[in-house]
Amino acid sequence: MFKYLKFTLKNMKNKPELLSPVSDFTSLTASIKSGCNAIYFGVKELNMRITANNFTLNELKKVVDICHKNKVKAYLTLNTIIYNNELNKIKKILKTAKKAKIDAIICWDFSVIQEVKKLKLPFHISTQASVSNIESAKFYKNLGAERIILARELSLEQIKEIKKKSNIQVECFIHGAMCVALSGRCFTSQFVFGRSANRGDCLQPCRRNYIVKDKRIGYELGLENDAVLSPKDLCTLPFIEKLIEAGIDAFKIEGRARSPDYVSVVTRVYRKAIDAYFENKLTNNFKQALISELKTVYNRDFSSGFYLGKPINEFTSPDNQAIRKKVLIGIVKNYYKNINVAEIKLLTKDLKINDLIMIQGPTTGVIEQKVNSIEINDKKVDIAKKGAIIGIKFDNIVRKNDKVFLINKLFK
Repeated sequence: MFKYLKFTLKNMKNKPELLSPVSDFTSLTASIKSGCNAIYFGVKELNMRITANNFTLNELKKVVDICHKNKVKAYLTLNTIIYNNELNKIKKILKTAKKAKIDAIICWDFSVIQEVKKLKLPFHISTQASVSNIESAKFYKNLGAERIILARELSLEQIKEIKKKSNIQVECFIHGAMCVALSGRCFTSQFVFGRSANRGDCLQPCRRNYIVKDKRIGYELGLENDAVLSPKDLCTLPFIEKLIEAGIDAFKIEGRARSPDYVSVVTRVYRKAIDAYFENKLTNNFKQALISELKTVYNRDFSSGFYLGKPINEFTSPDNQAIRKKVLIGIVKNYYKNINVAEIKLLTKDLKINDLIMIQGPTTGVIEQKVNSIEINDKKVDIAKKGAIIGIKFDNIVRKNDKVFLINKLFK
């Protein structure tokens, strides 16, 4: 009886929107195929990941069209600080976005909000606004915001209270990089390199190793944890059910500067977890299996962030903790759809039977497959040397100019 009641209550909740980071057409396709409900992206300027590939303004409509064709929402980020000489640029970008039928603009600067309201575009308040209390949430709601992406420095209990008392959609980050300083407001990159995090141009000096040096006598001390400014990555999968039950409207994955396979794996894992919760199948064993999947792509080890309490000593060492590594080895020269065979040029390494490969491309997205057979000049071989042109049969469609990666498992 109680098990049935619990299952019924779960299904009365709305599924949170799963929001994926996108920086090019490969990651766009990968995120859609992996089950996202929405994507967020930037054009070449004025977004907080200017170091990512990003799209051109001319590509904006194509991005939105692909999303809408697949019943996925598209949100445009315009969330840096804005200078006087950029006001006309903002107007141009927003007019293009409106024509493209963008679903919402992610922003926080009042010059952008003002223009968005003139154009009657839906807008979400960026985490850059650091909304961390009920009154701020109400202020932006009264201003016309549809949703607020809350500050990352909030506990789950604080989020629940804001959601309950402000009566506005809330969005929270569930996975990805965290800053050692107030999210997105660190000036270290500006001071050291002249590249501002507030402009999305951070070179992440926090991720480097440092020593302590006595300026008077030059004595240096090595630190127990070299990466003293680099926090672990956020991972909410171990307690994802708590976030769902808190009524958070949208779950956001960080990672517009990361690879398409990262986007693919993380989106797919959280899609599985959310769906399993509503199907009453989210067991601890299932979550552990999903966490193992997350560990296959770039990560700095995992932290619960601020959700369950203030993080203490949550610094990573060393940088990438992924248990797999991909190496670019070739390119698809042709694909013969009638026999499902790709012609591949091996550029950097040999390839052998039973190797695991990954294909990435703008229309293909990200797919993985074990090499079950290799042919050279219509003859089957067990190994193909670097420089060879080979034929491999695929389970999925791949395309000319797709990149081919070899996947190596690392022992950690």
